Amino acid sequence: MIKSMANNSVVKFVMFLAVAAGLLFASCTEKKEAALPIFGEKEVQGGDTIYHTIADFKFVDQDSAFVTNETFKDKIYVADFFFTSCRTICPIMKTQMLRVYDSIQNEPDVLLLSHSIDPEYDTVGLLHDYAERLGVKSNKWHFVTGSKEDIYKIAQTSYFATAMEDKSEPDGFIHSGAFLLIDKDKRIRGKYDGTKEEDVNRLLAEIQRLKKEYAK
Repeated sequence: MIKSMANNSVVKFVMFLAVAAGLLFASCTEKKEAALPIFGEKEVQGGDTIYHTIADFKFVDQDSAFVTNETFKDKIYVADFFFTSCRTICPIMKTQMLRVYDSIQNEPDVLLLSHSIDPEYDTVGLLHDYAERLGVKSNKWHFVTGSKEDIYKIAQTSYFATAMEDKSEPDGFIHSGAFLLIDKDKRIRGKYDGTKEEDVNRLLAEIQRLKKEYAK
């Protein structure tokens, strides 16, 4: 009987070690998955790693309010490039970005930023009407316009996204369908195809992963 009790104790101890090892492995795996990549070039200065960040900007949104980097201070945001008269990929992108919008309704530290690449047509008033038709709040989703040069430059040099005029295209412009995930330090942490539901599903999951990074 004593021998049986001893055997039971050994079995329980082995089971305890197995469970503890499993929890430790799960914990390590979770920590490994928690950190998203940081896009763009980086350099080391004095032992510190300096990452690519979104350049300073100043645009005007659908409420005639200035939108700058300060608007997104201590915020995570998703950026894209579009134009309201686009008949190709923009309608699909709009549907997918509305999914993102719906998912962050109760997330005060997550915003959306859509840049018009046709500022001559997409006036503040038109963007206001566009946002109203979508039924979205301007404090969560900024539709911005500005000078063509500034919008194209920030698309290509900051977000690594395509945005330009191209008369050979059906609507006269060519632009990326990418959704860009930007962290609270103005760094690109994810790039997703805004025309593909499965890629936007990944964006939704990675917004939450990024929030966990700042919760630590």
